[in-house]
Amino acid sequence: MSVGIDIGNKSIKLVETEKDGNSFKLKASGIVSYKGLSPEVAKEGKELSEISGVIKKLVKEAKVSSKDTVLSLPESQVFSRVVKFPLLTDSEIASAVKWEAEQYIPIPINEAILQHQVIEKREDTSPPQTYVLLVAASKELVGRYAKIIEMSGLKLTAIEPELMSLVRALAPENQTVMIVDFGARSTDIAISKNAMLTFSRSIPTAGDAFTRSVSQGLGIELQQAEEYKKTYGLSAQKLEGKVKTSLDTVFRMVSDEMKKAIHFYINDEKSESPKSVILAGGTSMMPEAASTLTNLLGMEVVVGNPFSKLKISPEAAKSLSGYAPLYSIAVGLSLREE
Repeated sequence: MSVGIDIGNKSIKLVETEKDGNSFKLKASGIVSYKGLSPEVAKEGKELSEISGVIKKLVKEAKVSSKDTVLSLPESQVFSRVVKFPLLTDSEIASAVKWEAEQYIPIPINEAILQHQVIEKREDTSPPQTYVLLVAASKELVGRYAKIIEMSGLKLTAIEPELMSLVRALAPENQTVMIVDFGARSTDIAISKNAMLTFSRSIPTAGDAFTRSVSQGLGIELQQAEEYKKTYGLSAQKLEGKVKTSLDTVFRMVSDEMKKAIHFYINDEKSESPKSVILAGGTSMMPEAASTLTNLLGMEVVVGNPFSKLKISPEAAKSLSGYAPLYSIAVGLSLREE
């Protein structure tokens, strides 16, 4: 059994799964709102203990039985890059990454924790090449997250970027798709090929920006704007389309960034364009979000359901259906196998 914990800016999500033959079944899940400092800015012991206290309570209420925990790092705090090497063995790639990493990440190597993953080996190119995903994060940040899990009475077994978890939870096999996660403070964009993360980007326009836009457009308080955003979204029929009008410009900015990501991926990676887009995160549940993006991008856009990859009781499926997109990262973390 494994527990996946996603510490967001406004909520903490938890999912526990258990191996069941060739698949996994859902053992426990839970979500709680959180208004304290996020781990990347929380430094004092008291600030970290606030987060661990919330996790302890969530673990107890969800009746989690395992202590083995996989945790995600915010994409905005991670440095990811696809690096091309000649055709090499796995051990040669590991050595090459160690020597080459310095030119690709903006922090000193001795202050970073590095991970790499071979995406694919292309023998039909001239010269043949190996595509490797290089990921780096600061040791200080990873240490802070590890401390939170330790203070929560759990055991940290692995830590990875959010988009790796999203791909594991939502990406279909044998397809190239874009996955977009709308968080509170950032929108994270991934492109997955054959269920492997091959491109990542994080932009600061996200849920909070949508709420501010509604607040300014309608002249209302942020709390009310948040409710209007969730209730009316991008529907032209609701509230005379006033919320939609407030959201249109900022939503179009996000779709433009998605188009840029696709264009860069096709040209830089010499790969095929994603055939569809899968949405995750709170904003993905906003009325007409998927249909609006379908029109703006000219391709199929759907809201992802991470529980579709799990064996789950009908009762749990029903109770989680309205919140599924919020759990995507936590599900992906719980499915990680070493």
